[in-house]
Amino acid sequence: MKRLVTSLEINEEIIDIFKNVEARWRLIFKHEMSDQGRHAKYMKSYELTFNKKHEQMVLNSYLPYIMERGKAIREESKVIKLYPVDFASGVSEYTFNFDHPITFETLAVDSELKKAVLDYLNTFMNAEEYYRNSSKQWNRGYLIYGPPGTNKSSLTAAMANHLKYDIYDLDVSEFYNNPNYLERWLILRLPSRIVVVVEDIDCTIKPQNQGEKKVKVSDMLKQLRLCAGDGQVVVFTTNHIDMLDPELLTPDLMNMHVHMPYCTIFAFNQIAFNHFNISHHILFEEIEGLIKKVGITLAEISGELLKSSDVEVSLQGLIKFLHNKIAEYAKFKA
Repeated sequence: MKRLVTSLEINEEIIDIFKNVEARWRLIFKHEMSDQGRHAKYMKSYELTFNKKHEQMVLNSYLPYIMERGKAIREESKVIKLYPVDFASGVSEYTFNFDHPITFETLAVDSELKKAVLDYLNTFMNAEEYYRNSSKQWNRGYLIYGPPGTNKSSLTAAMANHLKYDIYDLDVSEFYNNPNYLERWLILRLPSRIVVVVEDIDCTIKPQNQGEKKVKVSDMLKQLRLCAGDGQVVVFTTNHIDMLDPELLTPDLMNMHVHMPYCTIFAFNQIAFNHFNISHHILFEEIEGLIKKVGITLAEISGELLKSSDVEVSLQGLIKFLHNKIAEYAKFKA
């Protein structure tokens, strides 16, 4: 849990007021004997007391409200877990608290792209009843692609944080050693309402993996997507979308394609704000002009800004880095 948890003492009573109606809650602790008196059994419960004339309001309004608030509090307080998964040993028994602070608010990508992904996520989360009534699978597949260092993993992290979903990080590098593992074991054991991540799927299609093995990789990824459970969000990332089997790119498998480009002006402004809490600086105009001339990743910019805690020094260092990169690019083209 992310926040303090409070509880009642035994037989302690609290009074709650809902729509001007008084409800009294008391924690009851009973001691009973079982198995011919050889073992003690302790029963704990909450007792709710209210005026009988308010019975329908309590049952139809108050208790549903309590249940919804309890659910919301649990979701807000949930600590997201990261579960490593590989084809040799399955879901690891060693889990990690996923403490990545990234959110859609702080994510350094263009605002339109950010809004599109967020709206698509929210629409999906609010459509469970529609999918069930339509006899459709309630899950989603995302393909996030772009050059290395363009915040593909950060976008995935922001999605998990927004959904309050645990992350299952699948390592498919050993797929060839256990081709039946996914179908016979893994898919059936993954829980609902999680983010399943398969990163760098282009790396599973290497030159030596052409022909029959390439088909197997594609089949495995398609199977993973089509067999996703209720509420699951399956995220595939790739640096080279052109290397993927065209069948993997169909809308029924990858419902949304998200292109993560090189750093833009908007993304730079967000990174600068994240690092130094500033929205304007005299050097921004020069930096933005240089960014337009060369492809630079968000990871490269973050690396330069982290070299100093002094805003002026950090931005001057970034300007120097950009000039050098432009010179290298011009030399390469020549």
